[in-house]
Amino acid sequence: MNKKKASTLALCVLLIAGCSTKTGTGALIGTGGGAVLGAIVGKIAGNTLVGTAVGAAVGAGAGAAIGKHMDKVKAQAQEELQNAKVEEVTDANGLKAVKVTFDSGILFDLNKSEISADSKNELAKFSNVLKTNQDCSVDIYGYTDRSGGDGINVPLSQKRALAVANYLKDCGVSGAQLKNVNGMGSQNPIVDKEVARENRRVEVFLYASEAMVEKAQSGNL
Repeated sequence: MNKKKASTLALCVLLIAGCSTKTGTGALIGTGGGAVLGAIVGKIAGNTLVGTAVGAAVGAGAGAAIGKHMDKVKAQAQEELQNAKVEEVTDANGLKAVKVTFDSGILFDLNKSEISADSKNELAKFSNVLKTNQDCSVDIYGYTDRSGGDGINVPLSQKRALAVANYLKDCGVSGAQLKNVNGMGSQNPIVDKEVARENRRVEVFLYASEAMVEKAQSGNL
């Protein structure tokens, strides 16, 4: 993985599926300074930094255990999903995480936020990954391209992120597992174009929950 080049944006208000507001776990693990509440989103060597930063670094042994566990999560996601990009990223604590990118062309019609009938099967398969790995926390971010302006794009991206979150819950995923569900509008474009299908997407991140970190630190992961 390339060296980190952090450019972070703290999100102060986080919308959760069902339109309630909630920060991330915000928990302090180990010793050290106070935790950073909420999700942190930024670019790192083309990937995205997510999760909740904790007050102290996770030990090397626990980090290695989490890394092996997340490798299995990634492999399962790749096996289940044929129409999504699955890749390894790094979370706010420097731990392995998994990023799943659904092209909005897969999930939604142009300028719509209703999940297409064909796409429900894909999300149902993805829900199996989440239900099998309930010790993973999950963030969901919706994006648009720059056409249309923020007045349209931000609400549309929010509706799309919430549509994915709500359908995953309909498939049996616990709402408590979904930590942050946000519409990002045209931020963080993949390609620098006004109109680009690649930028119209929904990104889902699976990263170590506080419970997973505790298991890893106790040697039980």
